[in-house]
Amino acid sequence: MTKEEIVGIFIILLVISSVSYFNFMVSLRRSRDSQRKSDIRQISDALDKYNTDLGFYPAALDGKISACDGGNDEKGFPIFRPCEWGKEALPGIFDPTIIPLDVHTGDGASYLYLSNSKRFQLFASLEGNDEAEYDPKIVARNLSCGNRICNFGLSSGSTPLDRSIQEYEDEIAPKE
Repeated sequence: MTKEEIVGIFIILLVISSVSYFNFMVSLRRSRDSQRKSDIRQISDALDKYNTDLGFYPAALDGKISACDGGNDEKGFPIFRPCEWGKEALPGIFDPTIIPLDVHTGDGASYLYLSNSKRFQLFASLEGNDEAEYDPKIVARNLSCGNRICNFGLSSGSTPLDRSIQEYEDEIAPKE
Protein backbone atom coordinates (compact mmCIF):
# COMPACT_ATOMS: atom_id res chain seq x y z
CA MET A 1 0.00 0.00 0.00
CA THR A 2 1.42 3.36 -1.04
CA LYS A 3 1.49 6.52 1.00
CA GLU A 4 -1.08 8.13 -1.33
CA GLU A 5 -3.48 5.21 -0.81
CA ILE A 6 -3.17 5.48 2.98
CA VAL A 7 -3.83 9.23 2.86
CA GLY A 8 -6.83 8.61 0.57
CA ILE A 9 -8.28 5.99 2.94
CA PHE A 10 -7.71 8.35 5.88
CA ILE A 11 -9.53 11.19 4.09
CA ILE A 12 -12.46 8.91 3.19
CA LEU A 13 -12.73 7.73 6.82
CA LEU A 14 -12.55 11.31 8.06
CA VAL A 15 -15.38 12.39 5.73
CA ILE A 16 -17.53 9.41 6.75
CA SER A 17 -16.87 10.12 10.45
CA SER A 18 -17.74 13.80 10.05
CA VAL A 19 -21.03 13.07 8.28
CA SER A 20 -21.90 10.38 10.82
CA TYR A 21 -21.16 12.71 13.74
CA PHE A 22 -23.33 15.46 12.25
CA ASN A 23 -26.22 13.03 11.66
CA PHE A 24 -25.83 11.64 15.18
CA MET A 25 -26.03 15.15 16.69
CA VAL A 26 -29.15 15.96 14.62
CA SER A 27 -30.69 12.69 15.77
CA LEU A 28 -30.02 13.55 19.43
CA ARG A 29 -31.54 17.04 19.00
CA ARG A 30 -34.64 15.59 17.35
CA SER A 31 -34.96 13.07 20.16
CA ARG A 32 -34.85 15.84 22.78
CA ASP A 33 -37.41 17.89 20.83
CA SER A 34 -39.64 14.84 20.49
CA GLN A 35 -39.47 14.39 24.28
CA ARG A 36 -40.41 18.06 24.80
CA LYS A 37 -43.43 17.75 22.49
CA SER A 38 -44.51 14.57 24.26
CA ASP A 39 -44.14 16.21 27.68
CA ILE A 40 -46.20 19.25 26.64
CA ARG A 41 -48.93 16.98 25.23
CA GLN A 42 -48.96 14.91 28.43
CA ILE A 43 -49.21 18.01 30.62
CA SER A 44 -51.90 19.51 28.36
CA ASP A 45 -53.96 16.31 28.57
CA ALA A 46 -53.59 16.28 32.36
CA LEU A 47 -54.67 19.93 32.57
CA ASP A 48 -57.76 19.19 30.46
CA LYS A 49 -58.59 16.30 32.82
CA TYR A 50 -58.08 18.62 35.80
CA ASN A 51 -60.51 21.09 34.20
CA THR A 52 -63.04 18.34 33.50
CA ASP A 53 -62.85 17.11 37.11
CA LEU A 54 -62.79 20.49 38.89
CA GLY A 55 -64.29 22.95 36.40
CA PHE A 56 -61.22 25.19 36.11
CA TYR A 57 -57.56 25.09 35.18
CA PRO A 58 -54.95 25.54 37.90
CA ALA A 59 -53.67 29.08 38.26
CA ALA A 60 -50.21 30.00 37.03
CA LEU A 61 -47.53 31.53 39.20
CA ASP A 62 -44.00 32.25 38.00
CA GLY A 63 -44.62 30.11 34.88
CA LYS A 64 -45.52 27.07 36.96
CA ILE A 65 -48.75 25.17 37.63
CA SER A 66 -50.05 26.42 40.96
CA ALA A 67 -51.89 23.35 42.24
CA CYS A 68 -49.62 21.69 44.81
CA ASP A 69 -50.55 21.50 48.47
CA GLY A 70 -49.55 24.60 50.39
CA GLY A 71 -51.49 23.75 53.53
CA ASN A 72 -54.68 25.48 54.63
CA ASP A 73 -55.53 29.08 55.43
CA GLU A 74 -56.97 30.21 58.77
CA LYS A 75 -60.49 29.20 57.63
CA GLY A 76 -59.34 25.74 56.60
CA PHE A 77 -59.43 26.35 52.86
CA PRO A 78 -56.61 24.80 50.84
CA ILE A 79 -53.74 26.98 49.72
CA PHE A 80 -52.12 26.08 46.42
CA ARG A 81 -48.50 26.80 45.60
CA PRO A 82 -46.54 26.35 42.36
CA CYS A 83 -45.58 22.73 41.67
CA GLU A 84 -41.91 22.15 40.97
CA TRP A 85 -41.31 20.78 37.47
CA GLY A 86 -39.76 17.33 37.69
CA LYS A 87 -40.15 17.06 41.46
CA GLU A 88 -43.86 17.03 42.25
CA ALA A 89 -47.06 15.53 40.94
CA LEU A 90 -50.22 17.46 40.14
CA PRO A 91 -52.59 16.04 42.79
CA GLY A 92 -55.16 13.64 41.42
CA ILE A 93 -53.86 13.92 37.85
CA PHE A 94 -50.17 13.10 37.68
CA ASP A 95 -50.17 10.97 40.86
CA PRO A 96 -47.80 9.28 41.18
CA THR A 97 -46.17 10.50 37.97
CA ILE A 98 -44.06 13.62 38.37
CA ILE A 99 -44.82 16.67 36.20
CA PRO A 100 -42.21 16.46 33.42
CA LEU A 101 -39.42 18.98 33.08
CA ASP A 102 -37.37 20.05 30.07
CA VAL A 103 -34.53 17.66 29.22
CA HIS A 104 -32.10 20.60 29.33
CA THR A 105 -33.20 21.95 32.71
CA GLY A 106 -29.60 21.73 33.89
CA ASP A 107 -28.69 24.17 31.10
CA GLY A 108 -31.44 26.60 32.12
CA ALA A 109 -34.29 25.48 29.84
CA SER A 110 -37.80 25.10 31.27
CA TYR A 111 -41.45 24.85 30.33
CA LEU A 112 -43.76 27.83 30.78
CA TYR A 113 -47.36 27.65 31.98
CA LEU A 114 -49.79 30.59 31.74
CA SER A 115 -53.39 30.45 32.93
CA ASN A 116 -56.29 32.56 34.11
CA SER A 117 -58.17 29.44 35.35
CA LYS A 118 -60.51 29.53 32.32
CA ARG A 119 -57.79 28.99 29.70
CA PHE A 120 -54.17 27.94 29.64
CA GLN A 121 -51.12 28.20 27.42
CA LEU A 122 -48.18 25.83 27.82
CA PHE A 123 -44.85 26.49 26.11
CA ALA A 124 -41.47 24.89 25.45
CA SER A 125 -38.40 25.78 23.44
CA LEU A 126 -37.53 23.32 20.69
CA GLU A 127 -33.87 23.24 19.69
CA GLY A 128 -34.58 22.78 15.99
CA ASN A 129 -36.31 25.50 14.00
CA ASP A 130 -36.87 22.90 11.27
CA GLU A 131 -39.44 21.07 13.45
CA ALA A 132 -42.98 21.20 12.02
CA GLU A 133 -44.33 22.50 15.35
CA TYR A 134 -41.82 25.36 15.59
CA ASP A 135 -43.95 28.52 15.61
CA PRO A 136 -42.38 31.90 14.73
CA LYS A 137 -45.53 33.64 16.05
CA ILE A 138 -44.72 32.29 19.51
CA VAL A 139 -41.10 33.43 19.10
CA ALA A 140 -42.41 36.94 18.32
CA ARG A 141 -44.03 37.03 21.80
CA ASN A 142 -40.52 36.75 23.29
CA LEU A 143 -41.67 34.49 26.15
CA SER A 144 -38.95 33.01 28.30
CA CYS A 145 -38.71 29.23 28.59
CA GLY A 146 -35.89 29.47 31.11
CA ASN A 147 -32.89 30.93 29.34
CA ARG A 148 -34.39 30.24 25.89
CA ILE A 149 -37.20 31.82 23.89
CA CYS A 150 -40.35 29.69 23.69
CA ASN A 151 -41.23 28.53 20.17
CA PHE A 152 -43.71 25.65 20.64
CA GLY A 153 -46.88 25.36 22.64
CA LEU A 154 -50.32 23.97 23.26
CA SER A 155 -53.35 25.66 24.75
CA SER A 156 -56.85 24.99 25.96
CA GLY A 157 -59.54 24.87 23.31
CA SER A 158 -59.20 27.57 20.69
CA THR A 159 -56.93 29.81 22.76
CA PRO A 160 -54.29 31.12 20.35
CA LEU A 161 -50.62 30.94 21.23
CA ASP A 162 -49.54 34.09 19.40
CA ARG A 163 -51.04 36.47 22.00
CA SER A 164 -51.79 36.56 25.69
CA ILE A 165 -54.89 34.97 27.18
CA GLN A 166 -56.10 38.42 28.24
CA GLU A 167 -55.69 39.84 24.74
CA TYR A 168 -57.70 36.91 23.36
CA GLU A 169 -60.45 37.29 25.94
CA ASP A 170 -60.67 41.04 25.24
CA GLU A 171 -61.00 40.22 21.55
CA ILE A 172 -63.86 37.73 22.01
CA ALA A 173 -65.69 39.67 24.74
CA PRO A 174 -68.97 41.21 23.62
CA LYS A 175 -68.59 44.86 22.72
CA GLU A 176 -70.64 47.22 24.87
